[in-house]
Amino acid sequence: MAKMRTVDAAIAILEKEGATEAFGLPGAAINPFYSAMRAHGGIRHTLARHVEGASHMADGYSRAADGNIGICIGTSGPAGTDMITGLYASWADSIPMLCITGQAPVSKLHKEDFQAVDIESIAKPVTKFAMTILEPGQVPGAFQKAFQVMRSGRPGPVLLDLPIDVQMAEIEFDIDAYEPLPVEKPKASRKQLEKALDMLTAAKHPLIVAGGGIINAGASAQLVELAELLNVPVIPTLMGWGAIPDDHDLMAGMVGLQTSHRYGNETFLQSDFVIGIGNRWANRHTGGLDTYTAGRKFVHIDIEPTQIGRVFSPDLGIASDAGAALAGLIELARERQSAKTLPDYSAWVAECLERKGSLHRKTHFDNVPIKPQRVYEEMNKAFGKDTTYVSTIGLSQIAGAQMLHVFGARKWINAGQAGPLGWTAPAALGVVRGKPDENVVALSGDYDFQFMIEELAVGAQFNLPYIHVVVNNSYLGLIRQSQRGFNMDYHVSLGFDNINSPETMGYGVDHIKVVEGLGCKAIRVEDPADMPAAFDKAKALRDEFKVPVVVEVILEKVTNISMGLEINAVNEFEELAETAADAPTAILAKA
Repeated sequence: MAKMRTVDAAIAILEKEGATEAFGLPGAAINPFYSAMRAHGGIRHTLARHVEGASHMADGYSRAADGNIGICIGTSGPAGTDMITGLYASWADSIPMLCITGQAPVSKLHKEDFQAVDIESIAKPVTKFAMTILEPGQVPGAFQKAFQVMRSGRPGPVLLDLPIDVQMAEIEFDIDAYEPLPVEKPKASRKQLEKALDMLTAAKHPLIVAGGGIINAGASAQLVELAELLNVPVIPTLMGWGAIPDDHDLMAGMVGLQTSHRYGNETFLQSDFVIGIGNRWANRHTGGLDTYTAGRKFVHIDIEPTQIGRVFSPDLGIASDAGAALAGLIELARERQSAKTLPDYSAWVAECLERKGSLHRKTHFDNVPIKPQRVYEEMNKAFGKDTTYVSTIGLSQIAGAQMLHVFGARKWINAGQAGPLGWTAPAALGVVRGKPDENVVALSGDYDFQFMIEELAVGAQFNLPYIHVVVNNSYLGLIRQSQRGFNMDYHVSLGFDNINSPETMGYGVDHIKVVEGLGCKAIRVEDPADMPAAFDKAKALRDEFKVPVVVEVILEKVTNISMGLEINAVNEFEELAETAADAPTAILAKA
């Protein structure tokens, strides 16, 4: 056995557990941990400008690829409290992430020492496990448990708080004798899956709702295989978007009040059976439950047993990992296919495809200032099927989800449930770390962009290239739209006459100057005809300088994006497509 500091043991454990990508800021109370990272050399660290930004980077890295676990590191006191929003965002979307904080010495924790705060208690509501480690000998076991908890059942973040004297203490530790704990995931039985399949095949118009649990399980290929075996259309949730490519004939569109397709909502309303796999029945997806559930039966498969029945009681609930459930359903479907007992759903699929080819929102507007719909049309043209989009909240995200196209798992990376403004830029940097040399494109409104704009300097310092499309209407557009119900437009305008940049024409912050001051490149677009050239230039700048490149598109200040309170009553504020030219980048061209 070797004698070593607890922090040296912790770094060896990180490497053995396969978590070697860290984001953070050093400080006095966490410096021993940083000294261990430096001495070991096997953990890559990216220096953030704000600890909340570091937590979103770690979150984005975790979301970028199967098996990733991002690490966020900060000192005592405010570093931990700064992490809470990042912990909430990853916890809400079932994302594994390890946060490590420094802490005052154990003997000072009850004495209101400088930057001593009970971060364990603060973090517990938004983590799967939070612990202030009070004994040096507990460090290996705490890290061992943390990784097991992050990966078992419904994934999620954990926080380990390390008092500085605990970090400096020496323990006996042998990394060769360390083994990760087994990961625990429930698995559906054959009998359960037979019942689910019996219910599906008894229906005339069945659908599969594919949630983010399928992507977390790395089971998107199995989803497509099952859908093809059964010839049953798939409705992905926002977190499950990409589990089946948008151009697949069985991708029937997204459903919901905001981030939905017209054809997706209409197809759902025609269904009589739904099997949800790895989804939460989130309220932005369902809308009013009476409308959502009327006339159809439901099977709900989720890795977390207490998630079943949380929103409404299904006709059958099954606690199972999505990958295990899909594997079992595929086996049963193959058996029934061989026995020629599967129903023929080709007419139902044809109906869904007809809706997919006809119910489009108009995107081709030539207005100046630019209408946001045109931005997404041009993004569809400019960015290929290999693109990974990163976004979080606002009218930009909602319209993007209605009009952009996603062609694979983990190619739409989105803070879905928490929706914290400012998440997009740092998360995109984490995604670039997790997807080196791939095409990453972020999408923000101007307010989301301004929240953590300083993190662009991280992309410049560490050469993390991506393209960030900022749709600027100098408004809190989503909140302005929701204020319509209160007959007001109050404190949601970001516009002002910028005395240093009169060329911004009352739109306020000069993003071009700020971005360039942070070491990145930026382009402003005011005419829709200039967008193709701007995107081409952005790609060239990204590839030449290896830094984030911002394309700011100046929008009309007020646009109401399609949304409503029920899935059968979505308000279409703008013109709908009547010809193929009205929506030229639709997946299926309008006849």
